[in-house]
Amino acid sequence: MKQLALDIGLARAPSLASFLAGPNEAAWRHLQLWAGNPTRSPVPTYLWGQPGSGKTHLLRAVEESLREQGAATGWLDPSLAEPPPFDERWAVVLLDDVHLYSAVQQQAAFSWFVQAQALQRGVLSAGLHAPVQLQLREDLRTRLGWGHVFQLHVLSEPERRAVLRQAADARGVFLSDEVMDFILSRFSRDLASLMQLLDHLDAYALQTQRAITIPLIRSMLESE
Repeated sequence: MKQLALDIGLARAPSLASFLAGPNEAAWRHLQLWAGNPTRSPVPTYLWGQPGSGKTHLLRAVEESLREQGAATGWLDPSLAEPPPFDERWAVVLLDDVHLYSAVQQQAAFSWFVQAQALQRGVLSAGLHAPVQLQLREDLRTRLGWGHVFQLHVLSEPERRAVLRQAADARGVFLSDEVMDFILSRFSRDLASLMQLLDHLDAYALQTQRAITIPLIRSMLESE
C-alpha cells in the first residue's frame, strides 16, 4: 500500500525533548549533554543510519537548542549548492546528509571542519552510511569518523505504535486501534512525520469538535 508523505504547516520546530529515542538513547543523551554545555567538547560527533531514523531531526534540534542559547551555527546540506565561507561567529558546524555532498560541498565541509577544530568549535554531522563506507574525499571522510560515532536505528512497528499511543495520551487524544492501523499503513512512518500528523489531527479535531476517526482524517486531508 502506498504511503502518503506528510507536508503540514503546523509542524513544531524539532527539539531534543521531542525526540523519541527508543533504541537511540545513547546518541540522544550524548547530544543533550553536548548541546546544553557552554564548554561543549570540540571532539566531533557523527550520526549514521537509514532514512527515518532521526538524523536530521537531531541536527535541527541541536541547532534550535543552540539558537535558544543565543549561539550561531553553520548549517550545510545538499540543497546548499554554494556554501558560504566559515564564519568565526559559529559556535558549532552542522553537516547533514554528507553522503550526498557534491565536490564543492565536500570542499566546504572540509574547510569548515578544519577551521572549527582550530577554534575549538564543535562539529556534528550525519549521513546514511558509517564513516568507513562514505564515498567522500578521504581527508573529509576520516575526519568525520575520528570522534564520537553513533548508529541510529529506525523504530520497529510495535515501537512506533507505542510511541504514537504515548504521544496521543500526553495530549489527551484517544486513538482507536482502527485509527492507529490507518495512520501506520497510509502515512510516512518516520517519527517526525507521525508527530506532525498527530499535532495536526489534534488541532483539526478541536476545530471541528469531533473525535479522531478515519472519516475525520479523510476530511482533514481533503481540506488541505
